[in-house]
Amino acid sequence: MAQVSAVVLTRNEERNIADCLDTLQWAEELLVLDSFSDDATIEIADVMGAKVRQRRFDNYALQRNAALRMASGEWVFFVDADERVTPELAAEIKLAVDEEGLDGWWVPRKNHIFGKWIRHAGWYPDHQLRLMRRERARYDERREVHELVDLDGEAGYLQNPLIHYNYDTVQEFREKQDRYTDYEVRALLESGQRARPWNLALQPLRQFRWRYLTLGGYRDGWRGLLLSSLMAYYELVRYWRLWHKQRS
Repeated sequence: MAQVSAVVLTRNEERNIADCLDTLQWAEELLVLDSFSDDATIEIADVMGAKVRQRRFDNYALQRNAALRMASGEWVFFVDADERVTPELAAEIKLAVDEEGLDGWWVPRKNHIFGKWIRHAGWYPDHQLRLMRRERARYDERREVHELVDLDGEAGYLQNPLIHYNYDTVQEFREKQDRYTDYEVRALLESGQRARPWNLALQPLRQFRWRYLTLGGYRDGWRGLLLSSLMAYYELVRYWRLWHKQRS
């Protein structure tokens, strides 16, 4: 049995997958779960030595649970195709999985957005529960996006970060946030939450103040201002869509 299975979910990731898998060669198993890409993702992953499986995409939680069932390692380490693992993080993981008493590990992320590492506005350290003992973890399938791990045990915190090459352009940011917002609105409706008229004004203002002032987005210059403004705008979009959904 492999000790660590490194898992990457893909859909048309030919631009990223080779560089991603190159930083995962230390793992005993490389598993790529692909959502029927129509570019060269599968061929590249195969050349890089990954075990490739395909599954129709439902949502992120269901896809990650499927990957947990497919992996053979005692531990599973989830990495996105646009993320890179440094040698320091790889060495820390190899030590962490031998530590007794813990069944998961939170990993910090360095998010590179618009060409620069963003240190504030909520984008760092951006801890993600990505390393988990396979038999003790499952994703909450009620969360379609920004998925949560139900871990049957305790989790620790690693020190070395994942490098995340997040958004290159504003257009890329907006396309992804549009998809996320639709998932989030459905989740809000299913949980019984409702939008009120004042939410359309107050929630975006609170979001901007929190990211730009409380979390220090101003320290990242124009990128911090832009990101704080974009996140405030999508808070407005979220409540606007929720308002229309609940009225219909």
